[in-house]
Amino acid sequence: MEITREGPYRYRIERRGAMRVPGVVFASADLLPGAEADRSLRQVADVATLPGIVRASFAMPDVHWGYGFAIGGVAATDTAAGGVVSPGGVGFDISCGVRLLAAGIDRDAFAARAGTLMDRLGAAIPRGLGRGAVWHLPGRAELERVLAGGAAYAVERGHGVPRDLDRCEDLGVMSGADPGLVGARAEERGLGQLGSLGSGNHFAEVQAVERIYDPATAEAFGLRPGRVCFMIHCGSRGLGHQICTDHVHAMQTAMPRYGIEVPDRQLACVPAESPEGRDYLASMAAAANYGRANRQLLTEAARRAFAAVHGCDLDLVYDVSHNLAKIETHPVDGESRRLCVHRKGATLALPPGHPGLPPDLRAAGQPVLIPGTMGTASYVLTGVPGNPAFDSACHGAGRRQSRHQAARSVHGRDLRERLQAAGIAVRGASWRGLAEEAPAAYKDIDAVVEAAEGAGLCRKVARLVPLGVVKG
Repeated sequence: MEITREGPYRYRIERRGAMRVPGVVFASADLLPGAEADRSLRQVADVATLPGIVRASFAMPDVHWGYGFAIGGVAATDTAAGGVVSPGGVGFDISCGVRLLAAGIDRDAFAARAGTLMDRLGAAIPRGLGRGAVWHLPGRAELERVLAGGAAYAVERGHGVPRDLDRCEDLGVMSGADPGLVGARAEERGLGQLGSLGSGNHFAEVQAVERIYDPATAEAFGLRPGRVCFMIHCGSRGLGHQICTDHVHAMQTAMPRYGIEVPDRQLACVPAESPEGRDYLASMAAAANYGRANRQLLTEAARRAFAAVHGCDLDLVYDVSHNLAKIETHPVDGESRRLCVHRKGATLALPPGHPGLPPDLRAAGQPVLIPGTMGTASYVLTGVPGNPAFDSACHGAGRRQSRHQAARSVHGRDLRERLQAAGIAVRGASWRGLAEEAPAAYKDIDAVVEAAEGAGLCRKVARLVPLGVVKG
């Protein structure tokens, strides 16, 4: 590949072969993946071959190799020009995302009863590979109401407060969902997992606001120095994974009927306006609603723990997904076009004044939630005008080691001892699970956020540091 530097935080992969648009990578020189050690830049180039793609195939500063699309990949296709939708551009954990809540205590109050609170959270939050849920659904009829109504239905059933929905992307429910298109196996996997963390890089973390960069915006978000926060990172569990699996197989079969050829079968796709494309988007929206309801139920579990130990509440700052394809309108070549915007490991980052924001956030912009790793900081950012990548930003630190490599480099027990010596309480489901998510397995979150801000994707608002983590 021919890669040229266009600016301090922007690189260009020149068009060649079947590429319809160039690739654009937002990264510093230190963050730019090596072409031989990491196949993610090859994936960025492959995505540029998709029918209907416009502007560029984008990669965020935390980019790393994934299924089909690189994780940290953004691509938009013009639906009126045969633009496709690809499940690989969303990922298996549909609507995986981050929720941040602000507690009514400061870090000194947390420290006084840290062990008690962490024990409560560890007991209240189902996690790991097995089954477990905060809300045990009685049957498929209730599950399908969740798939249609998302966090909004959970709140309707008493699992939260109406204000929660004002601080959720799409007010907590993605439109266009069709539960009738969700297969029996996906429903079976989803029945027993609503309100559970899962495993891998998913976590629930107690944090404290260490630094404020933008006082006015932080005030609008409800953040102040020393305030304790609670961050949740999870998605649609087995239900979303099954939906992705089902539609990848269906699209691999359907592509020849549309004359579509892709350089990698993991990029299976169909026109977004085709019957298969509409079915995927409706099923994906159902999984997104499950993911949003999942985080809503975990919020309820955390609120009970905080209330029991500290007598305080948790106010929702924001909830946003980073694994979705959404139909949006954006300017392309001087005209507004209806696009299918894929964000895989990339966060929506709406700028100030955007009509999709609630009134109390409209002047500040959308909270963009960027988790770090166990032992490193997380960030709250906000969207900015003129974002070059369809109002998208990074979604985390980004892996630099595989889970297998990480597990070979440290034992989970030793890692927990080091974290606890640094003042970070850890409640993990397994030693291997902890080792796989060691901070050394990830890129430098400070460098990732610096690159994202320098590239014009977002603006820093606050830096949060970990106090305690619950891991799957």
